[in-house]
Amino acid sequence: MIMTLTSLAAESQHFFDGNFDPGCQYVILANPTANNIETIRFLTDNHILRVNRKNVQFVGIYHKDQAYDFRQSIDLIREKKLTCFHLQEIPLPLGDEDVFRENSCTELFRKIFRNSVGIFFFGGPDIQPEIYGEQNTRSVVTDPVRHRLEVSLLFHLIGGAADPSFIPFLEEKPGYLVTGFCLGLQTMNVAAGGTLVQDIPLEVYGRETPREIVTLDRNNLHRNYWQELNQDSQLMGINFHPLQFTSHPFFGKNIKVSKYFHPLIYSSHHQSLENVGMGFEVTALSPDGKVIEGLAHKRYLHVFGVQFHPEVPALYENREEWKYTPDGVLQTYHRIIGKESVDFHKRYWGYISKCLKKSAKN
Repeated sequence: MIMTLTSLAAESQHFFDGNFDPGCQYVILANPTANNIETIRFLTDNHILRVNRKNVQFVGIYHKDQAYDFRQSIDLIREKKLTCFHLQEIPLPLGDEDVFRENSCTELFRKIFRNSVGIFFFGGPDIQPEIYGEQNTRSVVTDPVRHRLEVSLLFHLIGGAADPSFIPFLEEKPGYLVTGFCLGLQTMNVAAGGTLVQDIPLEVYGRETPREIVTLDRNNLHRNYWQELNQDSQLMGINFHPLQFTSHPFFGKNIKVSKYFHPLIYSSHHQSLENVGMGFEVTALSPDGKVIEGLAHKRYLHVFGVQFHPEVPALYENREEWKYTPDGVLQTYHRIIGKESVDFHKRYWGYISKCLKKSAKN
């Protein structure tokens, strides 16, 4: 029995090497941790991410040398009988020097692209600054292999300033969906040749210690620094702040929302975009305009991302209660953002769903 389970587990990690159904619509999940798989399950089960559940399946891709133990994902898929979720391990070598060029992963990247309709890039830890040509001053890098894989895959998909002559995969299917959240947006920007602010409080506001940082207006904080000053276990680790839209039509035309509406969004990061990568335009900003909160591609209209987290299940239903400051009021995330902001997040996912549907038709 142990040998059988081991064999099944190994087999399940090489989906595109097997007899997959080329007529099925596959959506790729970069970094398919157990939590990210459960998140997509929640969104589809609750019709927030709307897909044809008879014909759409999800394939998680990851590098064999990533820091995360993907046996947790294998166990989750097997134990809960998640027949519409699969895994594809990338077993090939990938060094820093290989990221912005054709490499040992290129043909597998192309196969994954040609047999899918879109890809999601999730949040996570800091990208090593060496990839975007800077020294590490404030980054905490815990999974460099993941970043090499995801930056290189995105470079293959959309191209970038590192080699403007490289022909992106999306030239073959311009309607393919590429979207990312938080780190996912930062990775898209770096792949296209952009750079990052390594620490927002210090580099943007000149505040370094948590005690200095919490004196800033809460709308200028992109995670909760009170938890570094107080041991209260009910302090949230994140912050909610309003979003403002730029004149770009992404918010307003693509996602039907008033330009004067400022939805509350779930923010959990200390890094942000600095120089914007090749081909991208800014769609949203923080309340003071100092932090970029959204990008959309000029050429590939279904390539876009946001710095905030619209995927978090607790935004859509009441779950645990948290507070922002030690003397604050306990509330659920769902209640904090309110109905109008919940509706905004659902519209965002509605647009993602629409893009997937269009991509599947092309």
